[in-house]
Amino acid sequence: MAQLSATSICCWDKVPVSGPAKSSRWYTQGIHFSPANAAPYTRGFRHDFSLYENSTISKLGFSSSKLLGAAISHHARWSSEVSQVQAIQMVLATEDDTKKTNARSGGGKRGKLNKVVLAYSGGLDTSVIVPWLRENYDCEVVCFTADVGQGVGEMEGLEAKAKASGASQLVIKDLKEEFVKEYVFPCLRAGAVYERKYLLGTSMARPVIAKAMVDVAREVGADAVSHGCTGKGNDQVRFELTFFALNPKLNVVAPWREWDIKGREDAIEYAKKHNVPVPVTKKSIYSRDRNLWHLSHEGDILEDPANEPKKDMYVMTVDPEEAPEEPEYVEIGIVSGVPVSINGKELSPANLLAILNELGGRHGIGRVDMVENRLVGMKSRGVYETPGGTILTTAVRELESLTLDRESMQVKDTIALKYAELVYAGRWFDPLRQSMDAFMEKITETTTGAVTLKLYKGSLSVASRRSQYSLYRQDISSFEEGSGIYNQADAAGFIRLYGLPIRVRAMLENGL
Repeated sequence: MAQLSATSICCWDKVPVSGPAKSSRWYTQGIHFSPANAAPYTRGFRHDFSLYENSTISKLGFSSSKLLGAAISHHARWSSEVSQVQAIQMVLATEDDTKKTNARSGGGKRGKLNKVVLAYSGGLDTSVIVPWLRENYDCEVVCFTADVGQGVGEMEGLEAKAKASGASQLVIKDLKEEFVKEYVFPCLRAGAVYERKYLLGTSMARPVIAKAMVDVAREVGADAVSHGCTGKGNDQVRFELTFFALNPKLNVVAPWREWDIKGREDAIEYAKKHNVPVPVTKKSIYSRDRNLWHLSHEGDILEDPANEPKKDMYVMTVDPEEAPEEPEYVEIGIVSGVPVSINGKELSPANLLAILNELGGRHGIGRVDMVENRLVGMKSRGVYETPGGTILTTAVRELESLTLDRESMQVKDTIALKYAELVYAGRWFDPLRQSMDAFMEKITETTTGAVTLKLYKGSLSVASRRSQYSLYRQDISSFEEGSGIYNQADAAGFIRLYGLPIRVRAMLENGL
């Protein structure tokens, strides 16, 4: 911040005793900034901040967003209370001065950072963020890209793009196996589905990416991380809660909440001004996010819930009407609630999911069109393609119908709702979710077996279920007389006891 002269700002929780500042007793919990020539008027404060003479607010770690309580403007030998709005305006004015001062002294317009790790996709937005960070924070930018199965095409030429934008280097990590094994499969085992439909594709991917960013920041000695999420979406929360959980010391920079760029045209203009190569390829009219679990579509005509999605929008799945005329069968092997094989062949988590994506997509499986409640409060319409995920979700649930008793299934389904909410809200590293995960691991110990599904023109139907831990006993369930374990005559006493509350109420209402 610029140095303060005749006026100083103080933030406190309790107002001072009326009267001249010199004789007043002040109960301050904030910081009083005083120039040298006003030093006598600081003696009445509980804390002597004379050591901060000629300091700036930014050096002390303050900004306009951190003002708390009331504010006092000190003039000459007395003080008067001023509104918070006036105080904030004063701080903003000093911030403007600071930008000019920092620019002259070699610092950034908004402060000074050493090195920032940026979540980088190679698109227009993140390409523009690189020079913006350098200009505003006078820092080195290390771009980071996580391979979570978004496709080979998304990774091509990224290093050249990043360096052309001003980054010192690009770090790429293959996280596909970790993503599926450590994030997707726990959610699958838990039966986590948000608002009845959403299989949490983007929600699961953000914490694994953010965790890798924290690791990269440690490896390269960065003091900050940055992302290109907008201030309206859920992803900003998912990234930043992970940063907080894994390294609360890291600074977090979210350009979309700070800069003056309002849209694509502004971004293109900024890119040209800073000699950042602007992609010449045609921009999709949809906002998409892809990983090995799903592909999401938002924006354009989808913003009106009354509009039907266009056929050419879909990427992973064929139109069910154009799917093969012959059905296809697939057997999913499951151990303790986690998929391990396809048609008897054991596969790694990422390879298993990739194969099912191709298989399900070929038959038009896994399309979801929904209006969801975002974490930030607004409603959003999205269309999701989750072919492999839909197959696996169906298989696990069908196997549970054999291996879980009624009470276990009901409790698991109840907890799954909260589990999904936590994942959606970015609280992957929350102890509550981790505790729920321990429950899910225990309750699904016997969810082992195989399920065969029939895929046909967008539909999934169960052809076979089997498990060595099945609680289904044909000799008990059969309409034929069984082994004598279940005596039909016993049902009469059960019904009388089970229905007792209903009978008592009816007796009361009828005066019996």
